Amino acid sequence: MLKNTLVTAVLFLTVSIVSAQKIASLTVTLTNSSVSSSVPASVSLDKITLLPDSMISLFEITDGDRRPVAYQIDNGQERTMYWLISPGKKGQRVFELVEAKPQLADDAVEVQDEDGALLIKSAGNNLLRYVYKTRYPPEGVDTAFKRSGFIHPFWTPKGQELTRIDPPDHYHHYGLWNPWTKVLFEGDVVDFWNLKDRKGTVRFANLVSTNQGAVYGDYQTVHEHIAFKKDGKEKVALNELQTVRIYKPDAEQDYYVMDITIQMNCASASPVILQEYRYGGLGWRATEAWNDDNSEILTSEGKTRKDADGSKARWVIVQGELGSDYGGAVMMSYPTNYNYPEPLRIWPEGINGRGDVYANFSPTKDKDWPLYPGSNYVLKYRFLVYNGKMDKQHAESAWQQYAHPPKVTIHLAN
Repeated sequence: MLKNTLVTAVLFLTVSIVSAQKIASLTVTLTNSSVSSSVPASVSLDKITLLPDSMISLFEITDGDRRPVAYQIDNGQERTMYWLISPGKKGQRVFELVEAKPQLADDAVEVQDEDGALLIKSAGNNLLRYVYKTRYPPEGVDTAFKRSGFIHPFWTPKGQELTRIDPPDHYHHYGLWNPWTKVLFEGDVVDFWNLKDRKGTVRFANLVSTNQGAVYGDYQTVHEHIAFKKDGKEKVALNELQTVRIYKPDAEQDYYVMDITIQMNCASASPVILQEYRYGGLGWRATEAWNDDNSEILTSEGKTRKDADGSKARWVIVQGELGSDYGGAVMMSYPTNYNYPEPLRIWPEGINGRGDVYANFSPTKDKDWPLYPGSNYVLKYRFLVYNGKMDKQHAESAWQQYAHPPKVTIHLAN
């Protein structure tokens, strides 16, 4: 099943500084929005050096002191180096890339394949579980509700679950998942969301890659959006390449960052029209622990659960009590997403008689989205997952970090 497992080298620095030859200085400018939490930074490594990964080390230079910094390389069409910038003062931070042999770190983000799922862990703590094996609904429930290719659960840093599956009110809700509801395909209206209608479904098709390392762990998977034709046959309407990456939280950190990238292509010569509907796309059925009395929602436009549904937003805070603790996540939408700022589907108070929580960035809530063969359509989201209570200032800061990542200025040594 796992066709291509890529384990990127985990590089950490305990090198001899004396013998290190400087390759380049990397100056990172931090704004007000990028000083309160760790920030992912990246550069194209091939534009700096063609030295192999095994001969490169990174340091942060502060008042003449040199601190080794963990980094990780994404070996795509070109090599991209990632590292995390720890919280600090506004202004410039200076890093130095040197030619020196690094050593392996012993505290990587891990991606484990077990029991039909991928488990992302850091420092022994579970952070996210992606289920690729088909899951059937509880005994006695229509098997049309079976589903694969979804996230359940993702946990807070302290280990509380933030998602729910198999809710009796909506058996087709699968934690954090990405189907479309009203889709015009080859003359038929297909519903990939409401499984009991037997018009369509979304299935895991293939695992493309996994990566684990000192900076992040991720996986890339293919989902097929399958139309059930009137003659009883199935046809794949849409291929979805979904990438999920979690950046490593420090041991004392009460939050972590998760990025989700969704790329969609028509699977045949037929276009796919995602028609206007009140929900569809990346949905989050939140933990059963939350209800009207112990949870809250706040959007970037100041909307709450009373008036957020149908509004547009850059981000939305979804949080509540978790036993004796508190926690949640900020869902963020990237500015290049279709119909940005995206419309929201937020369940109102009192839903199901108790106020269950559900949130969804739904780009087709107020307009169609036609997808044509030969083109690639991309949606990007970031989740800031945390323990504690989030406020609008920190949520806005996190979104600014996401939308406007730190600029890195490169000064080559030669």
